Amino acid sequence: MTTSSSDSLFSDQVARPLADVLRPHHLADVVGQDHLLGENGTLQRMVTAAKQDKPFPSLIFWGSPGTGKTTIARLLADEIKMRFEPVSAVFDGVAELRKIFARARDHRATGEKTLLFVDEVHRFNKAQQDGLLPHVEDGLVTLVGATTENPSFALNGALLSRCQVMVLNRLDEAALNQIITRAEAHYGQTLPLTEAARAMLCAIADGDGRYCLNAVETIMAQSDADTPPMTPDELTHVLTRRAIAFDRDGEQHYNLISALHKSLRSSDADAALYWFARMVVGGEDLHYVLRRLTRFAAEDIGLAEPEALPRSIAAWQSYERLGSPEGELSVAQLVLYLATAPKSNASYVALKSALRAAKDTGSLPPPAHMLNAPTGLMKDLGYGKGYVYDHDTPDGFSGQSGFPDDMPRQQFYDPPDRGFERDIRKRLDWWAKRRAIREEQNDNNT
Repeated sequence: MTTSSSDSLFSDQVARPLADVLRPHHLADVVGQDHLLGENGTLQRMVTAAKQDKPFPSLIFWGSPGTGKTTIARLLADEIKMRFEPVSAVFDGVAELRKIFARARDHRATGEKTLLFVDEVHRFNKAQQDGLLPHVEDGLVTLVGATTENPSFALNGALLSRCQVMVLNRLDEAALNQIITRAEAHYGQTLPLTEAARAMLCAIADGDGRYCLNAVETIMAQSDADTPPMTPDELTHVLTRRAIAFDRDGEQHYNLISALHKSLRSSDADAALYWFARMVVGGEDLHYVLRRLTRFAAEDIGLAEPEALPRSIAAWQSYERLGSPEGELSVAQLVLYLATAPKSNASYVALKSALRAAKDTGSLPPPAHMLNAPTGLMKDLGYGKGYVYDHDTPDGFSGQSGFPDDMPRQQFYDPPDRGFERDIRKRLDWWAKRRAIREEQNDNNT
């Protein structure tokens, strides 16, 4: 296609974004991904092998926005001498892929290989993902897909099994400072920020190199060589604080609730409060959080602190009546209460054991002495015969077994010696001793 003079003139006048201008030209220039691109990095070893005419595998790059997925894919194609064919799963479909596959066949006939880069690959539906399989399998293209979603859930198992997953780290403060330093070299001046404001910029970027460069570009556009360094407060007037990365339907949703649950289990009150706050700021549905906290009270605290369950329900009701933000304090108090309560999963373990026993023993009937006998026939059949009313015994304990006659006694509930279950343990031990005495007396009488 020919380009008109007006097109050329317009193109020359359009300034490229700083993030595009400073895009790395070599894999060695990529920051924050040393585990992949360092001297012994996984990708670096693959590139070295490919230069020795060994096969280069199809890959899935999984990482947060601004971690370099697209840049690395483009540089990989340059390093191993492949034609780079980029598509977006958001904007491109089957028609564009067919064109790429046709070009790839032509290039393969001349000995050239093709690297197909699919951005946001998880946006392809199942049929589109399946459509990639035969071309990946026969080596027509080497696929490099980029996704911000967990590939285990976002991609078809068939496609995932043909690719190696490379996890890209979110950029830490050191990596973001490297990016800022490169920008300063490009502008020929230091970014007008105090040390605290510079640290704040890295925090606002939240691991996203592209956002960091966009922020630098905004700051530089409003300053010159004589601009005094901005303080953190002044920086907030220049930049809009970005929303914290959180996906209520994605992996963040499950990762954060898992972190909260396990911080509670380890009695780390401060960490639990932090993860709860992260979910509040991210817009999580607090009804979901309260449901999980109530589950935690039953599963991980149980009878070690019998008040945990009713307090969970009370906090839930309080939040429903107050709403946000007032009701969030009720949930925060519950988080702290659960974190500092004694822990026990004895009830949870006991239920699992009892369920197994119930499945294994089938339909064994209760012992006859445990059955009510409201009719004469039932009395004649022995229903209720030999039942001892516990309150009529001197110590309020009959010692009679509640298990089926053909089932030996089993212990499902084994409370630990902590919290309220310490007292429960004493009662169970006392009853076990009394039961043993009763059984010995019964054996002697027979």
